[in-house]
Formats: sequence, C-alpha cells, structure tokens
Amino acid sequence: MSDWQDRIVGARMTVDTEFADRVEASSFTRQEWGLVMTATEFDINDDGDPQLYADTEKLADIMPEVERVSEQSPMTAGGQQEQSSSGGVFGSLLSSLGLGGSSGPSLDEKVTEAEELTQGYARELQAHLEANGSWGEVLAAYRKETES
Repeated sequence: MSDWQDRIVGARMTVDTEFADRVEASSFTRQEWGLVMTATEFDINDDGDPQLYADTEKLADIMPEVERVSEQSPMTAGGQQEQSSSGGVFGSLLSSLGLGGSSGPSLDEKVTEAEELTQGYARELQAHLEANGSWGEVLAAYRKETES
C-alpha cells in the first residue's frame, strides 16, 4: 500500500460505518460487499479538480465468487429467509433458464450496482477527508508518489 493510501485507512473505517445503510439497501450482503471492496482499489484523478475514485476494473473477475457466497448464504441481501419451491439441480437448471422465480439481479446488474456503490463510497470518503481537513495531506502525498 502506498503512503497516501495508508493515510486514508482510518477515514475508510469511519466511512464504512457511515456507508453501511447504503450496503443494507443494496442487493449485497455484508460478506458480498466485503469481497467487492477487496477487489476495489482507490485512486485519484488529479486533472484540474482532484477526485478520489474507485478503480473497479477487477469487479467482473470476482463476481462469480460473490455469486457463490450468495448461493451459500441462507439469507438474502434483504435479510429475509430465501424461500424456493424448487431446489437442488432442478431449481438451478430452471433458474439458469430464467424460469425459476426471482433469482435476483444478473451478474451484469450486480457488477453495475457494485460499480455505482463503490463510486458513491469514494465520493463519501473524499467528502469525509475534506471535512476533516486531511484531503490536502492525502493529495500532497499522492502527488509526491506519482512524481517520482
């Protein structure tokens, strides 16, 4: 991890707590969100008006694992017990054909939702850093690292 990223660790812990309601309202469980955040790297676009952003390039690669976690979980993202009249191989086959009730968002939809959530997280993180007066320090450390 770089020096500027080390400087945002504490702020990320605070923003994680503040952002929890957005995760709860999403289709992701906390465990799935953890995987999404593991695959997300933060960077700074320093053209003119510097902005912190989430690099989501790796999200599509980890979504199959997110799906596996979702399938193993007895709870859906909404916190309600998942009820399925057809389980096992037959249920999986019906679901893959799009015939098995509400199977939740598609893989592409989950990637899009994850990208939107992580960008929202990056905006909240930057706003938190600005409110605490540490955005300038983070930006200076970023610029120092990228100059060399």
